[in-house]
Amino acid sequence: MAGRRPKGGGGGGMEGERPEEHQAFVALHGAALGASGVPPLYWERLRHKLENEVFDAGEFFGIMQVEEVEEEEDDNEEIEGELKKKPNPGNELCYKVIVTNENGLQAANPNSIFLIDHAWTYRVEHARQQLLHVPGLLHRMANLMGIDFHGEVADEGAIEQVLQEMWKYNQTYQLSQGTAEEKVPVWYIMDEFGSRIQHSDEPTFATAPLFYIPQQIAYTVLWPLRDLETGEEVTRDYAYGETDRLIRKCMLLPWAPTEVLDVNYSTPEPSEDHYQAILNKNKEKLPVAINPPVYDKNKIFKVYTDLPQILNNLKHPRFEFTEYEGEADILYNFSHFKDYRKLSEERPHVMLNQFPCEHLLTVKDCLASISRRVGGTEGPKWLPRTFNLHTELPQFISCFQQRERRGEDNHWICKPWNLARSLDTHITNNLHNIIRHRESSPKVVSKYIESPVLFHREDVGMVKFDIRYVVLLRSVKPLKLYAYDVFWLRFSNRAFSLDDLDDYEKHFTVMNYASGVTLKQVHYDEFIPLFEKQYPEYSWKTVQAEIFKAFAELFQAASAKPAPFGICDYPSSRAVYAIDLMLKWDTTRDGKRTMQPQVLEVNFNPDCDRACKYHPTFFNDVFSTLFLDETNNCHVTYVV
Repeated sequence: MAGRRPKGGGGGGMEGERPEEHQAFVALHGAALGASGVPPLYWERLRHKLENEVFDAGEFFGIMQVEEVEEEEDDNEEIEGELKKKPNPGNELCYKVIVTNENGLQAANPNSIFLIDHAWTYRVEHARQQLLHVPGLLHRMANLMGIDFHGEVADEGAIEQVLQEMWKYNQTYQLSQGTAEEKVPVWYIMDEFGSRIQHSDEPTFATAPLFYIPQQIAYTVLWPLRDLETGEEVTRDYAYGETDRLIRKCMLLPWAPTEVLDVNYSTPEPSEDHYQAILNKNKEKLPVAINPPVYDKNKIFKVYTDLPQILNNLKHPRFEFTEYEGEADILYNFSHFKDYRKLSEERPHVMLNQFPCEHLLTVKDCLASISRRVGGTEGPKWLPRTFNLHTELPQFISCFQQRERRGEDNHWICKPWNLARSLDTHITNNLHNIIRHRESSPKVVSKYIESPVLFHREDVGMVKFDIRYVVLLRSVKPLKLYAYDVFWLRFSNRAFSLDDLDDYEKHFTVMNYASGVTLKQVHYDEFIPLFEKQYPEYSWKTVQAEIFKAFAELFQAASAKPAPFGICDYPSSRAVYAIDLMLKWDTTRDGKRTMQPQVLEVNFNPDCDRACKYHPTFFNDVFSTLFLDETNNCHVTYVV
């Protein structure tokens, strides 16, 4: 039985169809259908099937069970080719979908488009809970994936197997509208019919997810790429759209296991073209050269800002607010500024809270790239080993497989290039999981810190913690960087161990956005004596000196080349960044244990709510340091 039972008949005629209905459908869905490559020939019938919930695949296709016969092969290349053709490589019970309609299927027939239902739609962080609590879900998924599970009660072993195996069945889409949370990629598993369609390098069909707006429901649409006769197999390309042989091999690894140990996993810094392309994509226009503006010693600066935290907390007598952008001396905006050229030509004296090309610090793949200027192809000691999954997939797989061979820890963390607050961030030691995550939003994968320095919480035990420093970039040439003297701490809520990788409160420290979750607060001046009591041989002063050394190296690397390959040395720019970091245990050559800072991310325009609440002079100090060059009594330390 393929797909759900037909409702409202099969192919059928199109009595009473009105052109305006079709136009409305195309207005809503045309862009998505076009982007997915669905030929317009099928759109009208697709609309009819969606509106009337016509699932007529059963009239054209059937599922066949196939027995696998292991054949001895001499040629490695041949084995690889066979694996790609073989259904469900690795599973003994296999299925194929074939054309059963006695007339076959004609690609030119406008009715040759079919709906596939989704058996399970979820976000990765909710998968375990849903398998535990949604009636019948575990049973259905275990059956679909060929996992032995007959019990009524959710069994942890079966859940674990489904969570491992599901990466062979998962597909993904993302909503383009909504909050940051709503834009987190959605994963889904097609019903038994869709999930049985096997891979081929020369597929007979194409599939694409389609979010049907009137019903707010996602389906997969299936259409033929050529005419098919009765008995021919329905296949699709699991690495659709990718032409590079090595990348295809890497993408198909979950179904056709292979080794890429011959790929050198060192990752040099990308070419200048790479940075130029990012600049173009960001639509940022670089400024012309200007002379640094000189201001009268007692000048009162007019500030234009859309940040309530500044409007409510900046009380320094040398700054006053204006509602008119045109008369401002300082623009301090929340959103990213793009046209520096126009500003530099028309109002070079206007200072602003951003640097051209600062994305090189604040976007995670760029941060990893520029950091290689310090640590070579492996990156510096203060940054976890990081790969860009979009451009460095073979190198990552080679590194993973070589670590596996050497018996080294292989826990990694997948992060989107440009989302904060741990959204869409996943910890795993499952290679298939990481490879498939590449198909959702653009991501980096970084080595997960398996031996973090922990902090003892009386109520909980030894937990992970991270530290946030606010740094003030006064200028790039010469490089002038300050750190605010107060730093902020965030703690996990459960004792750390390298298991339960989807337990948010064990592995993550960002608790202030999760509802119903305890937020543990310890102020920096309470933390330092507690830390030194727990680690008497490590003074905080020494640890902080290492942290500042890392900051200095990071900003030296970021400004080592001219824009767009480095942060632009625009004299009217100033900026505030938050750097999140952890400490990990490392061993020196002579066997001494050390605490090594690990930079996790750099944030533009950080939330300074806590800073203002506990340190009312925070923005007075920031503005005085950045715009007046006065640092006396400003609670800042010169870093470089």
